Amino acid sequence: MREPGHHPPAHPAAAGAAGDGTFCPVTATMDLLGQKWTLHVLRALVDGKKRFNELSHALGGVNSRTLRKRLAALEAEGILLRRVVSQIPPWVEYELTEKGRTLNSVIEAVDRWGRRWMRPPRPKVRSPRREGRRARG
Repeated sequence: MREPGHHPPAHPAAAGAAGDGTFCPVTATMDLLGQKWTLHVLRALVDGKKRFNELSHALGGVNSRTLRKRLAALEAEGILLRRVVSQIPPWVEYELTEKGRTLNSVIEAVDRWGRRWMRPPRPKVRSPRREGRRARG
């Protein structure tokens, strides 16, 4: 049984079809959240609305085109709201909808799991042989 207010995915890529074509909510959710920068965008908006450049700076390193695509996908899913404040100068704000805010508990659960089970990667050890070549070169 679906919850009130549930809407089908906005695009087929987020349909979350299992191998046999049936809908799988876990697959659908992971397809959406697994896109690069999506979780970072959600975390940045948890504290409140932000303008495009504020988001870009908060994420550091995201390509503007990629950020626009992620924001559009999240808006299409009803996870965030895009509000044009003014045309000139351009001023657009983004904020999480109620549906988007509920994802914070998912992000916090992933954070708790990661803190318990994941370890930072070990620093790569350079081989002395390679270092010797670099020093001579």
